[in-house]
Amino acid sequence: MKSGSLLMIAILAPGLLWSAQNQEPATTPAVPPATATPATLAPPPAAANDTYVIGPNDVLTVTVWKETTLSGSVLVRPDGMISIPLVGDIQAAGLTPLRLADQITTSLKKFVQDPNVSVVVSSIHSKVVYLIGEVGKTGPIEMSPDMTLLEAISSAGGLSEFANKKKIYILRDQGGKRERIPVHYKEALAGNRALDLELKPGDTIVVP
Repeated sequence: MKSGSLLMIAILAPGLLWSAQNQEPATTPAVPPATATPATLAPPPAAANDTYVIGPNDVLTVTVWKETTLSGSVLVRPDGMISIPLVGDIQAAGLTPLRLADQITTSLKKFVQDPNVSVVVSSIHSKVVYLIGEVGKTGPIEMSPDMTLLEAISSAGGLSEFANKKKIYILRDQGGKRERIPVHYKEALAGNRALDLELKPGDTIVVP
């Protein structure tokens, strides 16, 4: 090989090497880490602590911060009382969860320094509404907090194919008298929230 050719290769080789090193690699799509976990689902809503009135047979979760022996699930007895360690029996029925938490806090101050108490209604058994007629399941159903007409019908399995949607009504005892409240089912189902009536304990939903 001629010396001129060898000299030309020696001159060009560093430039070719530098060009190859500085070429951008091909872009590859980003792959999410294998350890990625799905977003945590929000827990189902509990009974509204500032409005719900506790009744017999409701199940409460009482939590005293940093006091596991004083925390746990308690059943409201038929007499409306619950039993709390150190405190003993305390009236629960007729109170909201927030009010009951205040009562327990006051009672625990004799035994615990600055007690931090929370009360949540984990299961409602004291309040029911009734469904009769063309629904999936007739009879009493336990109310959820602020239960509405559509929620009650859904809990009963929905309307049957023979239901007369235009003649549904609610029977409600008001001041010793039984009131008949007409229901606009189709409009409520279409999204008119004002017509998705909020129920009261003891209501009877009649589906002809």
